[in-house]
Amino acid sequence: MFSSLRVRNYRYYFAGQVVSNTGTWMQRIAQDWLVLSLTGSPLAVGITTAMQFLPMLLFGLFGGVLADRMPKRRLLILTQGAMGLLAAGLAVLTVGGVVTPYYVYLFALLLGLVTVVDNPTRQAFVSEMVGPKDLANAVSLNAANFQTARLVGPAVAGLLIAAVGSGWAFALNALSFAAVIGGLLAMRESELRPTTPIAREKGQLREGLRYVKERPELLWPMVLAGFIGTFGFNFPTLLAGFASDTFHVGAGQYGLLNTAMAVGSLTGALIAARRGVPRLRRLVGAALAFGALEVVAAFAPGYWTFALLLTLIGVFGLSFNTSVNASLQLGTDPEMRGRVMGLLMLVFTGGTPIGAPIVGWVTASYGPRVGLLACGLVSAAAAGAVGLVLARSAELRLRLDLHPGRRGRVVALVPRPAASAKPELATAC
Repeated sequence: MFSSLRVRNYRYYFAGQVVSNTGTWMQRIAQDWLVLSLTGSPLAVGITTAMQFLPMLLFGLFGGVLADRMPKRRLLILTQGAMGLLAAGLAVLTVGGVVTPYYVYLFALLLGLVTVVDNPTRQAFVSEMVGPKDLANAVSLNAANFQTARLVGPAVAGLLIAAVGSGWAFALNALSFAAVIGGLLAMRESELRPTTPIAREKGQLREGLRYVKERPELLWPMVLAGFIGTFGFNFPTLLAGFASDTFHVGAGQYGLLNTAMAVGSLTGALIAARRGVPRLRRLVGAALAFGALEVVAAFAPGYWTFALLLTLIGVFGLSFNTSVNASLQLGTDPEMRGRVMGLLMLVFTGGTPIGAPIVGWVTASYGPRVGLLACGLVSAAAAGAVGLVLARSAELRLRLDLHPGRRGRVVALVPRPAASAKPELATAC
């Protein structure tokens, strides 16, 4: 489960991320609650989220190109430093009592611009620390790291908001970036496995798009990630609406809903860390379960039932997230990894500026339950459609065996007679 922690450089990175991720979650909760308290509108929370992810939609592919062109460790030091400065600026405005929703929108937009470069670089840098053997494990542990911070961050943010206000949560987040920068500086360059940066040439962005288009084992997980990211993962908008309008609870209970999902996500990450190379059938199954649970949660009769369902949603949502990340990285040539991960970040988080305002409008107009129901239906339908396309492309069919024997399966995917699909796609499925 923890095999990649044997690598010294990754241990430094992992430790720094524990601190920084905790600060990030504190800021996320404080930012959403600040906007909600300033405006009283879930739609405004959706707009804030959209502003933060709009740059990824517009420039996500260019961030992946930069990740392939530049040394990733050096680039991460610059992006993490910039994020710390932005958190400090928002803290000064909030503590000073001059913050407005428009200031929050602006800082969310600037943070999104930095994230355009930071996200694909961070994802691609994992393989340079641990190599292909431990890549899937490191991706899962990174997710576990992020979700562990999600357990602590919202709880601390809730206490800080109630005691001294949102500004101090932003200030602590600014300080937390020193940990990850320190971890990056402490690494031994001789133990890294750096990918040779590509020379700057025209057409590299189109080359990345063409590379994914020609490989269905990369293309269709990307398509599914786009639907799940655009509609399924709109929890900042939805949970704020459930907390304030459906269950009528305060900041502490709102933070607890995020904590409940984090418990499930952490569980899903640790389960994924024990597994080997993820297969596409697991990815599709996790997405289908994720969407179905959102549909069920939309009808939750009370606060605690809803919190329990959020835990299960976290398990399958994180399983999907780690599976798509690891499968794409392992299936991509090293010199293309930055662009492929940039495209993944674009479709997974870049769709938020489209989905968040839509979900925010539905939530404001018809209530959080209808908003969550719509998100679940879209996610489940997308998972079913992509699963059928992959099975057909790989020329696989469902086999039902009521007498499978000791090691057989009652339901299994098997090749069709005289199948002629690409062997790499059939293997990935």
